[in-house]
Amino acid sequence: MVSAILRMMGNRCGSTLTRPKEILKETKKTIYSKPPRNKIGAAQSFFVMAVFAAAMLTPAAWILHHLPEYRQRSNQRPRH
Repeated sequence: MVSAILRMMGNRCGSTLTRPKEILKETKKTIYSKPPRNKIGAAQSFFVMAVFAAAMLTPAAWILHHLPEYRQRSNQRPRH
């Protein structure tokens, strides 16, 4: 879709009324209407979502847990 937009911006001689149709043709090529080949079960979905949540929340939890230590370090004088 980005390539279609870039082509549209580069092609200034075309009519402005036909450009949305060209973009629509480009986006229709990437839409698939068939059902998936392999169905994903509830357990697999839960596992993937749990791993993703842990990966996103672990750094934030680490920082929040060690926040008092970071505050103490900032109050100390810098070493020369």
